[in-house]
Amino acid sequence: HVQLVESGGGSAQAGGSLRVSCSASRNSKRRHCMGWFRQPIGQEREGVAAIYTGGGSTWYADSVKGRFTISYDNAKNTMSLQMNSPKPEDSGMYYCAARDTGLCEIMSAYNYWGQGTQVTVS
Repeated sequence: HVQLVESGGGSAQAGGSLRVSCSASRNSKRRHCMGWFRQPIGQEREGVAAIYTGGGSTWYADSVKGRFTISYDNAKNTMSLQMNSPKPEDSGMYYCAARDTGLCEIMSAYNYWGQGTQVTVS
């Protein structure tokens, strides 16, 4: 079992910045892919960004390209999402996810999940 714990979240003004992070359990190994999903109230969960932890290749949803940056700190086994110039439509519950194999941009195939952290942009 891969334990993922989100941190950060909170609120930000439109055009400001916000950062969320996700740490794997202290005894877990690096996962092949890690990604961020979000679920706005009343909407379905959607992929936001993903990263190949072994090489840094990244994927972003079109809606966040140029504004969000995903990163992975191998030493800390921690993934972060820097959200610059967030918009109200970026609000929602943000979930950390991971998978062990495959293409990281295939967002439907993630099978390890954190509990989520709320992001509110006004």
